[in-house]
Amino acid sequence: MDKEPITKDGLEKLKKELANLKNIERPRIVEAIAEARSHGDLKENAEYHAAKEQQAKIEGRVLSINDTIARANVIDVTKLENNGKVIFGSTIVVEDLETKKKIKYKLVGKDEADINFNLIYFKSPIGKSLIGKACNDMVSVETPSGERNFEILQVDYI
Repeated sequence: MDKEPITKDGLEKLKKELANLKNIERPRIVEAIAEARSHGDLKENAEYHAAKEQQAKIEGRVLSINDTIARANVIDVTKLENNGKVIFGSTIVVEDLETKKKIKYKLVGKDEADINFNLIYFKSPIGKSLIGKACNDMVSVETPSGERNFEILQVDYI
């Protein structure tokens, strides 16, 4: 069983989501199924089928979170000595050499990744190209929209 790297924040977020699913969503859906069942014929009961589908999604997510937590290898970069290298959990400021725009990324695990918050999966094309690099290094990344070139301006373990 492979360990899954995850940040401390990422693990806390997963634990909160799991508690919400178990304590709020699961009972709510059980109630919705009971309510739909009371309406009679289940073959033509859209509410019942929708509730059962929702229940399957919730149970699938609960299993997935439990699996991730069981395999979690929590990496707290704040406890590591910053040698200037980009590692899992580090926060990196890069400059897009084409647009001159500065972007701040944090390299995280699969369940934490959210591009809307610049949390990128460490095994994504950008993540893989940054790992092991250091300040002032130039990085070239093959993305679905073409090649992008960055200069690493800052590496923080925060």
